[in-house]
Amino acid sequence: MISLTDTQKIGMGLTGFGVFFLFFGMILFFDKALLAIGNVLFVAGLAFVIGLERTFRFFFQKHKMKATGFFLGGVFVVLVGWPLIGMIFEIYGFFLLFRGFFPVVVGFIRRVPVLGSILNLPGIRSTT
Repeated sequence: MISLTDTQKIGMGLTGFGVFFLFFGMILFFDKALLAIGNVLFVAGLAFVIGLERTFRFFFQKHKMKATGFFLGGVFVVLVGWPLIGMIFEIYGFFLLFRGFFPVVVGFIRRVPVLGSILNLPGIRSTT
């Protein structure tokens, strides 16, 4: 089992609440207040989990500047008051930023008992 420091545990909670608020904000027809809270909690949680310096290094790498621009620009657009356009920018930036992590996440989910059996079905296994 992976041992987490107290700061990382707080970061996991903040990130989880951020994802919850983002999801809930999208369900409630892109409520800008919930989306703004979700954005702030997600970014703060990420900083708590991996550390402030590593967060800055992750977002501001030379080859990730386009992705960072879309993600943080989307956060700004949501905060200004255009939640649908902002979320489109954020989702595009999120996929550009974290596309290297998706194979790792799929590999991890394959080891989870119920989800792993679903991902190992013949039709799904070939696409992931």
